[in-house]
Amino acid sequence: MMTVELDELMHCDTASSWGEALFSLGRHYGFDKVLFAMSGSRHARLEHAFFQTNYPRQWRDRYEAERLAYVDPLVSHCLSSTLPLVWQADTFRSPAQRAMYDDGCVHGIRAGVSFPVHGPNGEFGMLSFACDPDAAQSAFKSDFAREVAALLPELALVRDHVFASGVRFCPPATHEAAPRLTPRELEVLNWVMVGKSSWEISKITGCSEATVNFHMGNIRQKFNVNTRQQAVVRAISLGLITPEDHHR
Repeated sequence: MMTVELDELMHCDTASSWGEALFSLGRHYGFDKVLFAMSGSRHARLEHAFFQTNYPRQWRDRYEAERLAYVDPLVSHCLSSTLPLVWQADTFRSPAQRAMYDDGCVHGIRAGVSFPVHGPNGEFGMLSFACDPDAAQSAFKSDFAREVAALLPELALVRDHVFASGVRFCPPATHEAAPRLTPRELEVLNWVMVGKSSWEISKITGCSEATVNFHMGNIRQKFNVNTRQQAVVRAISLGLITPEDHHR
């Protein structure tokens, strides 16, 4: 464990110097790209989080412009779990997630591990270490998942120091009132969460596909979002639905 570098995190005076110390830790463990994002509350909009990253600027611009946090399965995982997620191509399953992943690969974001951050005062965030294991200079030479699994205890300790030292840069908590959804809207949203199409939901619920789309339109309007995936992520962050609600 790099005790000196962890101590440096705790004593950085500015967010930018703190970020550089974090990126240095990432490189020590073989990850040339690191992202840390955190807000004062899991109910705050993801766009308002404090973040430090050395991901390529072009990728960050696209991620922010297209609001890909509402598509990203890593964000959804961190909202609903406390366990780290070692991720590669098969983590990204929907067409939108695959498109996001393919573009990330162009920028060297091909595999990594993401740690959820859930603070004692309601803070929410995530710490991601990423790299391209296929690159010639990669520190990972054989089985990426197995090699990263061996690093998880040390990386988890890094996560704890990152939270303890980075929370001071986090914006104040804001609490957004959850919109009121009808029982049918919640039912539809739960089925959307597990990847069902409007047609499939209509067969499950016994109503028409047009009615399902009507409910989804109301849901998107209530959340002020453009897509059903964005609505799912907002509902998870507000505690209206959870992955444990999956219909089996």
